[in-house]
Amino acid sequence: LQVKYVWVDGTGEYLRAKTKVFDFEPKSASDLPVWNFDGTSTGQAIGDESDVFMKPVALFRDPFRPGPNKLALCETLDKNGKPTATNNRAKCVEVMKKAYDQHPWFGMEQEYTLLDMDKHPLGWPRRGFPAPQGPYYCGVGADKVYGREIVEAHARACMYAGIKMSGTNAESMPSQWEFQVGPCEGMEMGDQLWMARFILHRICEDFGVIVSLDPKPVVGDWNGAGCHANFSTQAMREPGGYKVIEEAIHKLSEVHNQHIAYYDPHGGRDNERRLTGAHETETIDAFSFGVANRQCSIRIPKQTFDDQFGYFEDRRPSSNCDPYTVTAALVKTCCLTGRDRKLSLTYVPNF
Repeated sequence: LQVKYVWVDGTGEYLRAKTKVFDFEPKSASDLPVWNFDGTSTGQAIGDESDVFMKPVALFRDPFRPGPNKLALCETLDKNGKPTATNNRAKCVEVMKKAYDQHPWFGMEQEYTLLDMDKHPLGWPRRGFPAPQGPYYCGVGADKVYGREIVEAHARACMYAGIKMSGTNAESMPSQWEFQVGPCEGMEMGDQLWMARFILHRICEDFGVIVSLDPKPVVGDWNGAGCHANFSTQAMREPGGYKVIEEAIHKLSEVHNQHIAYYDPHGGRDNERRLTGAHETETIDAFSFGVANRQCSIRIPKQTFDDQFGYFEDRRPSSNCDPYTVTAALVKTCCLTGRDRKLSLTYVPNF
């Protein structure tokens, strides 16, 4: 049988994969051996130290090779067995272990844009632009949605693989879509979203279409693309949990700039183009929250407010964020105390 090893490359945004053949069926990621690849070709090694190692950490069924074949998500390690620069999973594991007894749950809403091979938005006229935003969000009809067959194929492939797909919808900009993964607890969120992204890229390969996770793929009066993170702890989900939600939001307000730096792969520079105060966003340098308000940094769902328990939505993460860093940042700020809150999550450029 075949196992496709999948990993995040040196950009921290893109995925690579290679296949290994086995004579037994692995039941978990720990059944698989560490493997290696040429890091000079992925931006993860230089010169004569070109081997980078892959350690399988999560196993999924392979929707492209049905049967016993698998997809294995991997961490990347250097020659000394230490995490590579873009292996943010290792830091996330450390944070999640410290908050294990609080049972942090996540659901992430991955927005993306479909492009033709020439990088033109799928279905858009070759000259000019489509009609303004309005009829496209959750729309139906050949003049309102483009690429639904890709979206349906992706959803089914993810469900086959064992991804906790919870929904899909057309977004406000034509050829822009969203899928949701969750609820997932702790580390599972990042593992599942990265693999769902890989499956999306692989599906689009068969259709001859490109997936863009750029937070602002089209300049002008068009919505950008985010990866909103829905978050709760067990205390938030229980009766009376609204007070815990308010306390968490207050903690987030005190470290807004740090979270902005963690919420895209370039220390906030990508989100500068998206978080402008328009198109259902708050400005990048302001922090706000509100009930059912999508122009805030943090949205409290109306149902959560009515029930006085539930979850909240952090609308700041960009579409190309690393879910390991986003989920770790939320847990570190909202759940940990003392020295644990000072844990470094990844290298953060000055912003």
